[in-house]
Amino acid sequence: MSRRISPVIPGFGLTLGFSLSYLSLIVLIPLAGMFVYASQLTLAQFWTLITSRQVLFSLQLSFGTALAAAFVNGIQGTLLAWVLVRYQFPGRKVIYAMIDMPFALPTAVAGIALTALYAPNGLIGGLFPFKIDYTSLGITLALIFVTLPFVVRTLQPVLADIPREVEEAAACLGAKPAQVFWHVLLPALLPAWLTGFALAFARGVGEYGSVVFIAGNIPFKTEILPLLIVSKLDQYDYKGATGIGVFMLLVSFIMLLLINLLQRRIQPKL
Repeated sequence: MSRRISPVIPGFGLTLGFSLSYLSLIVLIPLAGMFVYASQLTLAQFWTLITSRQVLFSLQLSFGTALAAAFVNGIQGTLLAWVLVRYQFPGRKVIYAMIDMPFALPTAVAGIALTALYAPNGLIGGLFPFKIDYTSLGITLALIFVTLPFVVRTLQPVLADIPREVEEAAACLGAKPAQVFWHVLLPALLPAWLTGFALAFARGVGEYGSVVFIAGNIPFKTEILPLLIVSKLDQYDYKGATGIGVFMLLVSFIMLLLINLLQRRIQPKL
């Protein structure tokens, strides 16, 4: 005789309704409002706006630096997650806490600190023969700082669930370290890695606080899309700001959709 298990929270209808209402108020309605406001632009005006030289340059800079930061953190974050999961050493908990620092530290404070450190007369910037502040390199550096936790925290539980016996068995069968990584670890890590990469990329595209100081907001040089939107708002060009925001949202959605489709295509092969 089967026994019905009572749910911990109320039934499906009530919880689903609450979830959809909350999602609508927090996410869907604000996004819909942005589309409604941007609809005041005609198609010709919208096309002229998004194909302007300034917007296209900012788009290329925003997505280029976000992709570069996501790839760097994809490599470095994997190494950090591996060290934190597989090794015990003094100071491990300190490093563990430092990785979450970008979540707790206000991004504007991080931007000011990075700008001061990597200025030509700064503590670190003075050691390099080239300029870091007010360049695309400085923007990428700021994005690396704020997006690192996404990759590390996504990979850590996956690495912890991979038993070491699997690697030892592959080594006993004659597999070299590179073969163990490629054929044993990589298939299990790749979906989680893509998730962390997508989260880091999405955060980097929309990041403003940590970039505004180190970028300098120089048109056609270091002006990313969020800075361009703020500039439009400062000029009371609300239609132009929302139009750029809608364009940025659509491009981000398409890129994240492609990453998710790739992740789903890889998942059944595991």
